[in-house]
This record gives sequence, structure tokens and C-alpha cells, in this order.
Amino acid sequence: MDVLLSSAYLPPIQYFSKLLCGGRAFIEAHDNYTKQTYRNRCVILDANGPLALTVPTEKLDTDKCPMRDVRISEHGNWRHRHWNALEAAYRHTPFFLYYEDDFRPFYERRREFLYDFNMELTLLACDLIGIGAVPAPTESYEARPALCDLRESIHPKRPWQDDADFSPVTYYQVFKEKHGFVPNMSIVDLLFNMGPESILVLRDSTVPKNRG
Repeated sequence: MDVLLSSAYLPPIQYFSKLLCGGRAFIEAHDNYTKQTYRNRCVILDANGPLALTVPTEKLDTDKCPMRDVRISEHGNWRHRHWNALEAAYRHTPFFLYYEDDFRPFYERRREFLYDFNMELTLLACDLIGIGAVPAPTESYEARPALCDLRESIHPKRPWQDDADFSPVTYYQVFKEKHGFVPNMSIVDLLFNMGPESILVLRDSTVPKNRG
């Protein structure tokens, strides 16, 4: 099944489960940017519980701006803050040191466009996990595409429980004894905690796979 997803910053496990459908995957590049979505926000798990990290964007001159044209702002030294948050949350996980050098460069130099930044991180995560369906940018906007349209399905304000094709299985989390298992965190939570076994967790979290 071919799928169409929105651009997202270190998106949740639910997002990556859609890349295991066996078909082609596309990430929308021509929709209008929307605030308060995963387009510039991820949620990690630290000692105090879920923590949202937001990439600041340059002020838009219009209410409608194509996602591909949105520029990242350097406001608030966000790259330093995000990397410190990731390091504090995951430095004691089994695989943080293993993947640290893959992710750290994204927070050491400035990136201009949010879409490109998100895409590079998504491709990195796919490579580290071993996901074969490498997503590609869309060439144009289609209101009713001839594939599975998931552009607005994965959203911070939409409970993952509404997704009949996603049933997250538990895995080791470094703060599990303190918070209990917290599902559907950013993909880095899965990678840093489970490493090469991340692909197995993703497969077991897709309902069609669980039904055998």
C-alpha cells in the first residue's frame, strides 16, 4: 500500500509504522504549513515525563505558506537546547552512544528549510532502523491523491488510539519504572532504547502484522 504523510520533525512511532506497509511512501512538500503539528514538534520522554521540543520558524508574510518554503529560525538557541534535552533524556539508554554521532551533526550547524531538515532526519531514522520504503518528496499537491492519505491523520491533538491500524507494543524505556510505559513517543525514544530491535517493535505495533 502506497502512503502519503506530512513532513514531521522526529515524528512518533505511529508515523514510522506507516512506512512498513510494503508500498511506496511519500512526504508532502506542497501543502500549506500548519502550526501546532508534528511539522516542527516532537515529543521525547525525559525524567519528568513527556517533553515537547519545538523548532522555531521564521515569521511568515502570509497565512498560507507552502511547507517546502518554511525557514527555520535561530531564535532562542534552539539547536543547543534540543540537543541538551535529547542528551539529558537518553544518555543512559542502551544505544544513545551508539547513535549519538548520527544525530548530533543536525544540531551543530544551521539548516535553512524545515522540510529539508525533517526529511534528512526521517531518512536517517529509516536507515538506522532498516526500513526499506524510503520516503520521497511529492512533486505537486493533490487534494485527493490516489494512495493512502495520512497527511492529517498523525497529529498531536489526535489520539493515536483512533488509528485502527496502530497498536503500540511495550518496549524498554529508561524511565519506565518512574512513569510506566509511555507509548508513541518520538522515534528517537525507540531507537535510543531498543537499537537494532526497533524494527521488530514497529512491525509488532502494526495491527495487520499482529493479526498474522
